[in-house]
Amino acid sequence: MSQPRLHPRQNAIAAVLGVTPPFASAAALAAEAQRRQVFIEDTLQASGLTTLVLGISGGVDSLVAGRLAQLAVQALRTRTRDGRYRFIAARLPYATQHDEADARAALAFIRADEEYTIAIDGAVQALAAQLPKLQALPAQRRDFVQGNIKARTRMVAQYALANATGGLVIGTDHAAEAVMGFFTKFGDGACDLAPLSGLVKGQVRAIAAHLDAPDALVHKTPTADLEDLAPGRPDEAAYGVSYAQIDAFLHGQPVDAQAFQRIVAAYEASGHKRAQPLTP
Repeated sequence: MSQPRLHPRQNAIAAVLGVTPPFASAAALAAEAQRRQVFIEDTLQASGLTTLVLGISGGVDSLVAGRLAQLAVQALRTRTRDGRYRFIAARLPYATQHDEADARAALAFIRADEEYTIAIDGAVQALAAQLPKLQALPAQRRDFVQGNIKARTRMVAQYALANATGGLVIGTDHAAEAVMGFFTKFGDGACDLAPLSGLVKGQVRAIAAHLDAPDALVHKTPTADLEDLAPGRPDEAAYGVSYAQIDAFLHGQPVDAQAFQRIVAAYEASGHKRAQPLTP
């Protein structure tokens, strides 16, 4: 059962998130991919800095952002004849990552100027050991909190690398994650530029295919992989709705009542993540 009468609410949320309309054609898709690459070029050049840094997880979001970043610095080097422009791809594993093979395949596709591996497990475990209240939590709650520590530690590492190399940190947030609040505040939600902003998940996949990414990575089941007790848990299992439903909601298309309510509830509950800090 669809709820077309509720589309105004969908449209209002989509407007706040700056959702990109569905691609009308292959040419429109290609133009959007190029527009976002140029955005990266212009942002880096305007900053006066010379490097871009991004953590590569093996998922389609960092795959697309990473490839666009590499294309952007290559274009900048050609256009400005300044060889200092570089893209740095970082692997940020916590112990053994179950999808390490996908991350390696993503790196092979992106072909970044530089690659680094920065293990975060030592830092995360050292911090957790200093927090008695964390250790006292029930197992599932402790695992959730520690998952956020992982995300924030990864961002600390990316900013340290960017600071050390005169660079900007790229984020991979897009509209489908933004509406669900599916990112860690001041973790993967922190960045200097977010070139996928406004895209729905299907559009991210479409751009990945347009860039000739491996099909297995384009259609890989998305997972944040932050919780030790649920390794590889699909995003959609955490959401309670599918990406297809989220994309339809954001594009003002009919969704069933249960999906509508779940998406709106997630959007309203996660508003603090998308807002600036409160001030007096």
